[in-house]
Amino acid sequence: MTLQDILSQKVKDAIKSLYDTRLETVEFQATRKEFEGDITIVVFPMLRVVKGNPVAIGQAIGAYLQEHVAHVTGFNVVKGFLNIVISDGYYIDFFKNTPTWDTFGRVAPGNDAIMVEFASPNTNKPLHLGHVRNVLLGYSVSQIVEASGKKVYKTQIINDRGIHICKSMLAWQRYGKGETPESSGKKGDKLVGDYYVRFDKEYKKEIADLIAQGISEEDAKKKAPIIQQAQQMLLQWEAGDPEVVSLWQTMNGWVYDGFDQTYADIGVDFDTNYYESNTYLLGKEFIQEGLSSGVFTKDPDGSVWCDLSDKGLDRKIVLRADGTAVYMTQDIGTAIQRVKDYPDINGMIYTVGNEQDYHFKVLFLILQKLGFGWAKNLFNLSYGMVDLPSGKMKSREGTVVDADDLIKDMTATACSISESLGKIDDFTIQEKQKLYTTIGLGALKYYILKVDPKKRILFNPEESVDFQGNTGPFIQYTYARIESILRKASQDKLRSTTDIVSLNPKEKQVLKTLQLFPETIQLAAFQYSPALIANYTYDLVKEFNSFYQNVPIFAAQHTQEKEFRVALCGAVGAVIKTAFSLLGIQVPNRM
Repeated sequence: MTLQDILSQKVKDAIKSLYDTRLETVEFQATRKEFEGDITIVVFPMLRVVKGNPVAIGQAIGAYLQEHVAHVTGFNVVKGFLNIVISDGYYIDFFKNTPTWDTFGRVAPGNDAIMVEFASPNTNKPLHLGHVRNVLLGYSVSQIVEASGKKVYKTQIINDRGIHICKSMLAWQRYGKGETPESSGKKGDKLVGDYYVRFDKEYKKEIADLIAQGISEEDAKKKAPIIQQAQQMLLQWEAGDPEVVSLWQTMNGWVYDGFDQTYADIGVDFDTNYYESNTYLLGKEFIQEGLSSGVFTKDPDGSVWCDLSDKGLDRKIVLRADGTAVYMTQDIGTAIQRVKDYPDINGMIYTVGNEQDYHFKVLFLILQKLGFGWAKNLFNLSYGMVDLPSGKMKSREGTVVDADDLIKDMTATACSISESLGKIDDFTIQEKQKLYTTIGLGALKYYILKVDPKKRILFNPEESVDFQGNTGPFIQYTYARIESILRKASQDKLRSTTDIVSLNPKEKQVLKTLQLFPETIQLAAFQYSPALIANYTYDLVKEFNSFYQNVPIFAAQHTQEKEFRVALCGAVGAVIKTAFSLLGIQVPNRM
């Protein structure tokens, strides 16, 4: 049981004993640093069931706890806040009774399984900064949910069909002159993306020409020859035209290879891939079932709709009048297919930008109306966009920040800063390059993941690689410092021990923060928020650095103190490493 669990039950016992009434919940918060105490109980919410002065109530509860809880050694009340002092022995026992710090906080996976969808790119362009936030969020949530005790399947649906794909294909046909990734020396996704940009430039030229001839802009956008040819190509693809399908397969193959390389560089993977070209017809059979059961209705023109007005929404089309599927149809079918493919999953998390919030609200409601019990466990991990100091990114205009270029730039920035510090002169070239990549990627991932997913991000690369403050490199540097301490302890033949009877206040604060890690994992998994893990890690590092700067380790008077402090350093290092692994970030042994 956690400290909060113990105190919560005892506070309820106190309310029953002192006031003969029942308290449902107990609210806790961290004790403010200007007051004595290790944990604070908020009295104000209790006034709903206990009438009286909050200070007097706090005094009475505090006295009860001091009498009935062995590790409560004192208390004080400030207005409606009861600050509880916990004995050193409680934290020492916690430290002694933690069998291994390498797995501390993790729960072995049970039978409950969940699928996390993330990435889901289009095959007409390389991954960019917006995709990076999606990928990092989805992967980190997968790691956190797994650490909380669930089995996790990581998946993506690759959007490999549609007019946007045909735009790149047509531009390559017109202007490519047989260019390939091998002949150009470009990654396949970059090459295809270049032709997507080229299409847009040519399209705008044709629109301008038509407008100059007196055609309205709206009509010019429809009548431009290049867009009409792209639409014709899409019809040919859907009809199975061998030449178009072959080109589609070739160019998509280039993009898949490029995606795989980028994913490997970022450090993420997937258990399975779904392709829109295989799934876009899924769901149509369930439309008929929904019509039979009254979930859907058919309009006179033959189109099929779902009325969600009882849920405060409007009508949503699920099948066009000509019988063709819409995106909603596809997503209904894909969700059902995934449960067929993975029968043990009891829910899905969709990592998608917040511009799609309404779509997923509708999807989840329709699946529930169709009677699928697992649909109540669907969640849209909605996130805000990523902006740059220069403004919003636009793929078709080629103004996005390419993911590969971003990784290179982050690595170069990490190189520049690390070289200026002059602490790795004895590293080999290979060791330096690995370190720069670790720091650069750590900076990028931490900067993005420390922000609540729902918030929009203004990404500043230079700020993210700062070795001070709430950044990935600052935490990595602290880990490297701990590794240095452990190496010195090994050289001095110091063993790690927990045999100690009292604590320095700084040691106690570190132990208090360590103890919060398991519940932080559970809360982050419940809220699908890597930001909770990131900011917990920063708090732990701040407490450790305060301890390190104020408490001697190797200069301690007694060997027992040295060995305990070495053990404490090892525990902090292990938790930092675990926490960062949940964010998909590596930690270096030296910096």
